[in-house]
Amino acid sequence: MARMNRPAPVEVTYKNMRFLITHNPTNVTLNKFIEELKKYGATTIVRVCEATYDTTLVEKEGIHVLNWPFGDGAPPSNQIDDWLSLVKIKFHKEPHCCTAVHCIAGLGRAPVLVALASVEGGMKHEDAVQFIGQKRSGAFKSKQLLYLEKYHPKMRLRFKDSNSHINNCCIQ
Repeated sequence: MARMNRPAPVEVTYKNMRFLITHNPTNVTLNKFIEELKKYGATTIVRVCEATYDTTLVEKEGIHVLNWPFGDGAPPSNQIDDWLSLVKIKFHKEPHCCTAVHCIAGLGRAPVLVALASVEGGMKHEDAVQFIGQKRSGAFKSKQLLYLEKYHPKMRLRFKDSNSHINNCCIQ
């Protein structure tokens, strides 16, 4: 079986959210994968592809693994609410912690979830695509780009900055 050339993990930070986009490990490469997660301080992994490794060793290291698979090249469907709830809770309780997201190669599925979190946090979809794409070349498939273009954020990830207040209304 030919080895797939996989891109290195990439960290994406927006406001108080920090993500690590990576490819999936196998049981053979799991120790190196755990080292990478620890290096970035990741405490949660969201696996959006089929399982390729046993999570027992990862969980023993105190890293929580969530399995929310969806189709390769496709946008997420049932995972969106769970993903955004996780992000809101994680980054509210632990600002600037790191949440890892992986699919097979770290292209497509994982970046689209990070883009959704960025858009929900206030970034325009085209800025999120460009920002992530600069860090991870080939990050999005065409169906995912179309999905992000049509996505209507509900601003579920607007975090109050502790150094300022947010005006919720304006009277003119």
